[in-house]
Amino acid sequence: MTTRILTGITTTGTPHLGNYAGAIRPAIVASRQSDADSFYFLADYHALIKCDDPLRIQRSRLEIAATWLAAGLDVDRVTFYRQSDIPEIPELTWLLTCVAAKGLLNRAHAYKASVDKNVEAGEDPDAGVTMGLFSYPVLMAADILMFNAHQVPVGRDQIQHVEMARDIGQRFNHLFGNGKEFFVMPEALIEESVATLPGLDGRKMSKSYDNTIPLFSSAREMKDAISRIVTDSRLPGEAKDPDNSHLFTLYQAFASKSQSDEFRADLLQGLGWGDAKQRLFQLLDGELGEARENYHRLIERPADLEDILQTGAQKARRIATPFLGELREAVGLRSFRASTQTVATAKKKASKGARFVSFREDDGSFRFRLLAADGEQLLLSRNFADGKAAGAVTKQLQQGGELDIRTEGEAFTVWLEGTCVADSPAFADAAARDAAVESLKLALAPQQD
Repeated sequence: MTTRILTGITTTGTPHLGNYAGAIRPAIVASRQSDADSFYFLADYHALIKCDDPLRIQRSRLEIAATWLAAGLDVDRVTFYRQSDIPEIPELTWLLTCVAAKGLLNRAHAYKASVDKNVEAGEDPDAGVTMGLFSYPVLMAADILMFNAHQVPVGRDQIQHVEMARDIGQRFNHLFGNGKEFFVMPEALIEESVATLPGLDGRKMSKSYDNTIPLFSSAREMKDAISRIVTDSRLPGEAKDPDNSHLFTLYQAFASKSQSDEFRADLLQGLGWGDAKQRLFQLLDGELGEARENYHRLIERPADLEDILQTGAQKARRIATPFLGELREAVGLRSFRASTQTVATAKKKASKGARFVSFREDDGSFRFRLLAADGEQLLLSRNFADGKAAGAVTKQLQQGGELDIRTEGEAFTVWLEGTCVADSPAFADAAARDAAVESLKLALAPQQD
């Protein structure tokens, strides 16, 4: 089974080590798995929630795009795009907003933190709270559900938003699915050892705390930042406590187990903080040096980055556009003309003359086609080891019952008991595909005497 993985980074600042260790690195590693279908995006709509500086957002989009590519993202294997290049996402956000409970959004961590801060300051609880901040989880749900991601690599503080996406998706399925699950239920994917990296002051590494170590800064700037990591007052020769050291946590996130064990032992034996910081610098500089050079080359070629992102957007929209069409249909946003023509076309194509045709491939496997009365191919089966297995599937399809039909772009597949058994041809557009689905249902429906 192919696992679809999706993640993104908000474009409000320069990527730092926390972004890399908590999101970028595990996402890129996951994208290289043979069974992964990966989607990575620049979350520039999210950036508008907390930043009103257009130049900063534009610069950040450039830097983050270059960061993903410099870190090793293979755009031929994945779908890489800007959120704002997919117009289906804000439309899906509205569809989901209309089923998202206000009580659910009231519990969002970011909103609650803003309210608590206002109350402590003696201000109106909602002072300065925009609808963007309040409904942020719905936009994130749209990001995830638009592409039916199975796994979402996130920091521990983002787990709640994945859970909220599940809640909202389940509500939509319940209201409009009529037995069909439009949205799969996503799972948060956490790399436990580096879920949230500490910053220079020990708090979570975050641009808002101004405690970050820039990912692709110069070696000198990185060394300077590391020198400012807060440590305790223990002198060289005094034993240090690795488990309560922010510096050790950072080292551990990038080191092998043997390196971490050696570093821990040296701290317990009295390694000075100055020497410890030098070791952290050498480790990071060794891992990131080549990627740093690639990053600066990419930054100098913004037109090339634009071409890559536009190609990614086209790839993403081949999924998003027909899927949104299904969702619009489900909630009642249907064309008067299309709904009439689709039913008429399906009825015309389907009749008792639909038939299965079995055949044997050159490699000895067996397959079948389902042909409509006019000879149009509705389905082509997958390969079966023997004719008996192929016959059992055709018999099961002929028995009628609820069909598990899954659309994929301008085509669809048919599944039995969790296994894909047949594929449709590619149609000219979503309307033609949907008409073929209706034709298939009628062809396989039990015939009335």
